[in-house]
Amino acid sequence: MIADRIETDLIGPLAVPGHVLYGVHTRRAEQNFDVSGLRLKDFPEFIQSMAMVKKAACLANMELGLLSPEKAQAISDACGDIIELKGIEENFPVDMMQGGAGTSTNMNVNEVVTNLALIKLGAKIGDYARLHPNDDVNLSQSTNDVYPTAIRLTVLRACDGLVSAQVNLRDAFRAKALQHANELKVGRTQLQDAVPMTVGQEFEAFAELIDEDIVQLQSVARLLLEINLGGSAIGTSINVPREFPGIVCGHLSRISGIQLVAARNFIEATSDTGGFVSFSGMLKRIAVKLTKICNDLRLLSSGPLGGLGEIRLPPVQAGSSIMPGKINPVIPEMVNQLSFQVIGNDLTVTLAASAGQLQLNAMEPVIVLNILQSLRLLTRGMRIFKERCVDGIEVDFDRCRALLDQSLVLATPLAKLIGYGKAAELSKRALAGKRTLRQVVEEAGVLLPDQVEHIFGNSAEFAGLPDASPA
Repeated sequence: MIADRIETDLIGPLAVPGHVLYGVHTRRAEQNFDVSGLRLKDFPEFIQSMAMVKKAACLANMELGLLSPEKAQAISDACGDIIELKGIEENFPVDMMQGGAGTSTNMNVNEVVTNLALIKLGAKIGDYARLHPNDDVNLSQSTNDVYPTAIRLTVLRACDGLVSAQVNLRDAFRAKALQHANELKVGRTQLQDAVPMTVGQEFEAFAELIDEDIVQLQSVARLLLEINLGGSAIGTSINVPREFPGIVCGHLSRISGIQLVAARNFIEATSDTGGFVSFSGMLKRIAVKLTKICNDLRLLSSGPLGGLGEIRLPPVQAGSSIMPGKINPVIPEMVNQLSFQVIGNDLTVTLAASAGQLQLNAMEPVIVLNILQSLRLLTRGMRIFKERCVDGIEVDFDRCRALLDQSLVLATPLAKLIGYGKAAELSKRALAGKRTLRQVVEEAGVLLPDQVEHIFGNSAEFAGLPDASPA
């Protein structure tokens, strides 16, 4: 059992567990913000981005002669250990929901980097006379430029995973579209029979919904490439060498593999959260479209005998504790719910962004929490949706054809030959008599036999659907 150590800050002395790598500032944050149950350690991608920022700043400070090579090497190596997540995530216990505009997160990282570096220097944890969290690790920085820079970097790094999930889901729908390119079914508007279409066209529309968002997401993400690192507390670059912003931006771009650019106006960039609003809004748009697709799949698979039953979703679990044999569309239901959460997260981001005052927005902790949650939900959710639902969808062709034959959807192409009024009259007669439209048309004698066969025997061609394959 390692004894507690005593560290002191502005407030006074405080006991810190002897075995941990963090210090007094982190310990106070643990006590102050035990609220959401979501800790910095639960978002290792954010910890990595913070460490990347610290490493870039360390290298820039060394290049400018502000840090000795010995200190810089130790700090850089410590940051490298954090970037590689070498089993030290438990040393990041601060709650993601915190006051102070992210200062607790910044100091948690500063303290862990410092103590890791002290170990590498052969010194004891907490020997801040040898290496200091503020004076050395946080040199030429402020929470107000480090924290938002790390948020942007984390979101940008997470985008590849989200885009990959989108691409895979899009391709899964597109494969279904190609597989069922020319199989006819009823198209519906307002849940009512409308006009004929193909199963392939329905699936291709789902693919296109996703494809549009891939392009838009990548476009919106570019707004986050501009960082305010080097702006210090409010963007005036107080205590920061003139050359630092350009140098640190170059180092961070190399470390992260993302080409970042320094903001044109650090004061504006320090207080502005517009990029986060736009990005979160894009995540909401993705969620809204996923909800639409899932609602459609649930309707199309409803029944299976007492509903539409045009498609069968793969059974993944028993659907009821009391109704034997019942299977529910649980994967689309899950995606619906995560989409609702993403939509709610976007409102939180919007409100937090609107709460900025003067030279800083102190609500960035809740912004990063909600955006990272939304990214994680969408990325994981789309992967599961594709693998455990879309890939296994089957089409009931007999059911599609039976509903098509019983419907009045061919009244629309029929109107091209006999006029809207007459087609409406025959449709009404068929509906009232519970007869097929073909039977009523043949009985009325309004078309020649070959015309009847042309419409009702090869309706895809007549309805203008000679090739339903996606482009």
